[in-house]
Amino acid sequence: MRRFAVAALLPLAALLTAAGVREHRESQERAAIEAAVYDYVDALYRVEPSRVERSVHPELTKRGFHRPQEGAPYRELKMTYTQLRDLAGSWNREGRVDPARAVREVTVLDALDQTASAKLVADWGVDYLHLAKYDGRWQIVNVLWQSPPPPLPTP
Repeated sequence: MRRFAVAALLPLAALLTAAGVREHRESQERAAIEAAVYDYVDALYRVEPSRVERSVHPELTKRGFHRPQEGAPYRELKMTYTQLRDLAGSWNREGRVDPARAVREVTVLDALDQTASAKLVADWGVDYLHLAKYDGRWQIVNVLWQSPPPPLPTP
């Protein structure tokens, strides 16, 4: 009877082990995606262009919608990988934001085995990012962002 019980539990144990391995792998992938997005934002906050080199694909497409002042219409801005890397070397050089206190909220919206999407809330606004895995490493390939929207009028 005891042998039968052990034999009956072996397939269940195998299923639980496989599920645990899959869950662990998915958790590691999400952590790697988050790390790429944190590298992207911290490159700007901490004035470290090497983080762009690590987390952003050289064929990056980045565009955003910025309001230069309250009440002004949005302006579309486009940026290449090289422009982003150069900006990371200067954007916060004068201490525009304190990296220890700056907003940097990352949410992985979806993750497959080769592609992913994430949302970043930063001091400059909200970025939606598409990532792809190249040579086993997650890199940002597309960024669509906008500065914070105007406050809604109070009734």
